[in-house]
Amino acid sequence: MRAIWIACLLIALACSFALPRTFGASGHPAANSNREEAAIRQVLENQVAAWNRHDLESFMQGYWKSPELTFVAGAKVTRGWQPTLERYRNVYQAEGREMGKLEFQKLNIDLLSRRSAVVTGQWQLTMSNTKTSDGKQPHGLFTLIFKRMPGGWKIVHDHTSAAE
Repeated sequence: MRAIWIACLLIALACSFALPRTFGASGHPAANSNREEAAIRQVLENQVAAWNRHDLESFMQGYWKSPELTFVAGAKVTRGWQPTLERYRNVYQAEGREMGKLEFQKLNIDLLSRRSAVVTGQWQLTMSNTKTSDGKQPHGLFTLIFKRMPGGWKIVHDHTSAAE
């Protein structure tokens, strides 16, 4: 009987030491989840602000600066941070092009672990009437894979589609 009591005590002690490491210093998974979601939202808010300043280099700070970054749009896959930046420049900053005003809507952040998340949402570009002869406002959906890196949360995979 005494052996069972000691075994239970040891298990309880082991669990009490494991919880703070599993869920963070506070020991509350919900608090940490909210903090991680807020950090991811901040990355996206920073991207929107940078885009609306026409600052693609700052916009790209939300992405993993690696040749392994993947960006999928339409039927094309772009691999790498620098090629993704060049793609954005060609599509939105080339002669006769405009960036418009970016908005993200209907964000859903799903934390998969302490180090990874999936984010889905809608994007909308509001273009000036002078640059778009057809009056269309580009919009669509996106799925982002985020990983928590030493420098914070970064997008490692972006799959963006445009509505027709």
